[in-house]
Amino acid sequence: MTWANLLSRKRLGVSQPEQTEIGRSHFQKDIDRIIFSSAFRRLDRKTQVHPLPENDNIHTRLPHSLEVSSVGRSLGTKVGQRLDDELREIGIDSSNIGDIVQAACLAHDIGNPPFGHSGEEAIRSWFRATANQEFVKDLTSAELNDFQNFEGNAQGLRIITKLEYYLFEGGMRLTYATLGTFLKYPWASDFIPTAGKNKYGCNQTEREILQEIATELGLIARSTTAWYRHPLSYLMEAADDICYALIDLEDGIEMGFITYREAIDILGIIVDFDKIPPLHSSCQGNELLNRQIAIARGRAMNTAIEAVVDTFMQHKDDLLHGNFSYEDPIAACGGRVKQCIELAKYTAQEKIFNNPRKIQIEVGSHATIEVLLDAFIQAAYLLKNNDSPGERAFRQRDRVFDSQQQTIFNLMGTHQPKSEWSLHHSYMHILDFISGMTDDRAVSIAKQVISAIEYN
Repeated sequence: MTWANLLSRKRLGVSQPEQTEIGRSHFQKDIDRIIFSSAFRRLDRKTQVHPLPENDNIHTRLPHSLEVSSVGRSLGTKVGQRLDDELREIGIDSSNIGDIVQAACLAHDIGNPPFGHSGEEAIRSWFRATANQEFVKDLTSAELNDFQNFEGNAQGLRIITKLEYYLFEGGMRLTYATLGTFLKYPWASDFIPTAGKNKYGCNQTEREILQEIATELGLIARSTTAWYRHPLSYLMEAADDICYALIDLEDGIEMGFITYREAIDILGIIVDFDKIPPLHSSCQGNELLNRQIAIARGRAMNTAIEAVVDTFMQHKDDLLHGNFSYEDPIAACGGRVKQCIELAKYTAQEKIFNNPRKIQIEVGSHATIEVLLDAFIQAAYLLKNNDSPGERAFRQRDRVFDSQQQTIFNLMGTHQPKSEWSLHHSYMHILDFISGMTDDRAVSIAKQVISAIEYN
């Protein structure tokens, strides 16, 4: 792969070259388009780790995405400075690398459904359930995989290339460089490169777009539906890993899941707490510890950033040839940085993700998603398989109701399925609607659905 192709300024959905603006690069426009989109705005009320937190200090997807973009900008800018000679030869400003990575980082979670990873799993579980196989029996195996292994990453690609701004005409119309960097998994849902991992970045409905991105950027093919990653996507991944691993520690303390001592031991792997300057005398007790940990976390992030930049440059040629053999950029760093990040992730997995209070809330989120899918998928199925457009009968938790189907569809606005659509197409629109909801909105719509069913 070559930087001349990988840093393409061309935009998806735009046939004519875009005019350059003084003081605002093409890639800075990408940043602005993402930030001002409704999909990005809704991240403010979507779960990061802790569903529906009552504590205002706890991260939702929006501050997480902003923090990842800040780290990503630093990573990209520093790599750009190290690549300055190569970039100058092809007319690329080194600062553009920071802009590209920042834009991709801003969008990296834009496809996540309500309730975060719990919401993803709830969608997968519904489509895998034996009781719901009637509604998916006519789908191809590749189409079924879009639902049974529902991926926020693939939904994110659909949002930024189809659903926001220019509907089905390029979406946000981002540059190919940003789209390539965004693609953490540049393959369709029917390609699984690693046994046991069903991660993918493209639904069947966006295969042609993925092909177009790969062709424009000159990505190296792995199969007819899969390519090796854009090198800058590893910087996006590293930014995400650094943020959620280290910042989750502060959320864990805030929620009472981990102790100050545990956080200090983790950060202390790469930060000398003795070198943190004395704080104002009014800081005592837990407030003092909170501030010291925040300062240490900032220093740990800076150390990790420098390590990732060094590692990227060491493996630059491998990345360009699709030969990067490490599981992720942090693993390639090795040493204390790898030890610190991995211990932080392990602690989060053991103490935060498996906490009984968190699991109890997630059970409720599964029930919410189940109510929504029961209503909308079944209504879409009957629309396709019934001749009469009037009253419909559909199953809801093993009971049969006579319901006006339009009552359900009216909640969907422009996402309403049409009888001439394929089931796969209809179901994708339903997931556009459901996955686009905030946590609060999902609960509210589920209540409306239940009320509508009980009324009818």
